[in-house]
This record gives sequence, C-alpha cells and structure tokens, in this order.
Amino acid sequence: MKQNAFEAVFVARQPVFTRTMDVWGYELLFRDSAEAIAAGVIDEDAATSSVLADGVASAAHGMPGNRKYLVNFPESLLMSEAAFALPLESGVVEILETVTPTEEVLNAIRTLRQEGYTIAVDDFMGEDEMRPLVELADIVKVDVLGLEGDTERIRSVVESLPSGKTLLAEKVENREGFETLRDMGFHLFQGFFFSKPEIVTGKKLSSGQISRMRLMQELGADNISPERISEILSQDPSLSYRLFRYLNSASFGLSVKVKSVHRAVSMLGTKQITQWLRSALLSDLDPSPRGSELAYYSVLRARFMELLCGESESCKIEEPMFIIGLFSLLDAMLDVRMLDVLEELPLDESVVKALTGKSKLHQLVMLAHSFERGYWADCDRRIKALGLKPQRVNTLYAQARNWAAAVMGTAR
Repeated sequence: MKQNAFEAVFVARQPVFTRTMDVWGYELLFRDSAEAIAAGVIDEDAATSSVLADGVASAAHGMPGNRKYLVNFPESLLMSEAAFALPLESGVVEILETVTPTEEVLNAIRTLRQEGYTIAVDDFMGEDEMRPLVELADIVKVDVLGLEGDTERIRSVVESLPSGKTLLAEKVENREGFETLRDMGFHLFQGFFFSKPEIVTGKKLSSGQISRMRLMQELGADNISPERISEILSQDPSLSYRLFRYLNSASFGLSVKVKSVHRAVSMLGTKQITQWLRSALLSDLDPSPRGSELAYYSVLRARFMELLCGESESCKIEEPMFIIGLFSLLDAMLDVRMLDVLEELPLDESVVKALTGKSKLHQLVMLAHSFERGYWADCDRRIKALGLKPQRVNTLYAQARNWAAAVMGTAR
C-alpha cells in the first residue's frame, strides 16, 4: 500500500532566491497526498506522514545539503504531527492560509517551534485573523501577484509585521518586481521571474556561448562518432574531469577508477555520454546560481520529454525530444529572444517549430512547464489531451527528476 500511495503523489520543486540571487532553498508542492491514501488505509495520519517523508526524500534528491525546503501543511496534517517527518535542519513547516488559528492549532505550532522547527506562514495579506499565526512564524510569505501594481498596499503589509520576521515575496513574475520588492525590504523571493529573459537591446551572444551551443547540437546528430566525442572531451580538461567524477561516483559502483577518455566513452555508450556532455555544456553557459537552476530545469525537461515520447502518439521515438527540452529555456539562460538564439543554431525544423510553439510537440514542452510550476489542473488537461495515463506520467517525471539531479550534480 505504501508504494502505491507514494506513486500517486505528484511533486514540483520551486526555487527560493535570496536578495543576491543565490538559491536559499525550495518549496516542494505536493498534490493530493492525503487523497491518494485515503481509501483502504486504517491509520490515515500515520500513512500521510509516511508518504510525506518518502515524497520529500524523493523531491530533495540531488539538492545540496545546506538548502532549506518548505512543505505546505493544512490543518489536519498539523494536528496529526506529520511535520515531525521533516528533517529538523532543512525542513520548513509552511502553514497554509486556510488554517484557522484555534488554540489547538497554535499549541501544535508552539510545540514545533520548541523542537527547533522553522515556521512559515503562507499568503499573508495583512488580515487580522492571521496575526496569531504570524506572531509564531519565522518566515512570512506575501503573495505579491495578488497585490500586483499596488506597492503601497504591499508596503503597508510589510510595515504591519512584527520586527525580526523574514519576508518572502511569492509569485514574483518579473525582474522589475524583484528589484522593487528587494528595495522594499523583502529577504527571500519565489516565482518564475528567474526563468524569464531580461532582454537587453543589442545584446550579442559570446563566441564561447555560440561554440558550446553548436557543440550541443552536433552531439545530437545520429552519425556522431565515438572518436568525435573523445576529441571534444580531450580538448576540454574541465569536461574530462567532470566526466571521470561522474563515472567514478558511488552510483556506478566501479571497482577500478576510470581515468581514460576512450574507456569512458566505451563504457557509457554514445547516447548516454552525449546526453551527459550536452548537460555539462549547458551548465557552462551561465554558471550563476540562477543559471544553474535554469540548467537543472532544462535537463529535467529534456529527459522528461524524451521519456514521454515513448508513451505519446504525439511524437515519434526518433524525434529529437532531448534537444527540444534542453534548448527550451535558452532564452532565459542567455537573456536573449528565442528567435535570436535559433538564428545562431542550425537546428532541425522539428526542433525550431517545437520551441516556437508551431508544432504539436510544443504541448510536451508545456506539460513539463506545468509540472515545474505545480499547475496540476493544467497538467490534468494536457495529460488527457495527449492520451496519457496520469500515474505513468508521474512516474516518468520522478525518473527524469532523479536522472537530472544525478547528471547535474557532476556536470557542473
């Protein structure tokens, strides 16, 4: 029963940035964890805690150990003590805005605080009825999308808070909003402002960026030879070092360390090593924390779409799904228009159409987009339109997430 419950849980991971655009942690968005286990479970609270613990471990796979992550808790889970399933050092208990601050709820939160847990309150908009929760919180989240354009209202919410609270602006949609909120005194920022390009008129891609993108495209060719792959690796000591680190990691369990490029290419095979190489080259395009997050999402999309292609009638197995996913966030990573990126690359027509929304393959890009943001209703609609099974799609996304975490951990 436990395994089936876990497989029914959808999870999305959204980064939270600091004022300097470093990654502070992540919010883990779970879907229907309670509903997924309700039928046939005698001890629902215990089962929920178990699923929560397993789900967090899965979603956190590959994350640096010093990162925090926030998990939403409705009232029933707070009262069932499910929060104690979270690791004390990294877990943040996020109290949903639907929680009523009864004395029983406040006592449950006080117990968590006494044990050393960090408490966050979600979607505070200045409501008096939420102030008992805010008083106990370490982090206060303000939904700035709901107050878009009303800076005075946001400022009044900030000024009404007790001193010493960490302010987190959620649903920040653009760079201008991030800068305004930072100047207003917010400490942490969540939203997809980081994944949208900041277009600078006249900006040109560097020769190094163009060279790496062309290498990424070359590595996707059907006739790429092991000798050419070895040549690319041998010309870049950094790539060779990172590949050896990947192969010699515990996940491969090799008794003898790999020290030869030729042996590494032979061992992995053409497909696996080209996927790793393209991921490594992508991570070099922007080494900043923001760029690393975008690289992770790109690699996750690439693997997810490749796996989806084997399940959907919307694409043929030979179509370049990996490269479509990998290139789908290049505009944000390079801060240029997608059309400008595509002008620099001799991509197949099917790739160009998918990246510009002119083919049915773009629907797979948008499905990955919805998964990343936790837009579960949109996921349902797209999964149904593609003729896929939700349970299977969830499993493929989990597989892609774990693969991306393993690859990006050594590709950077």
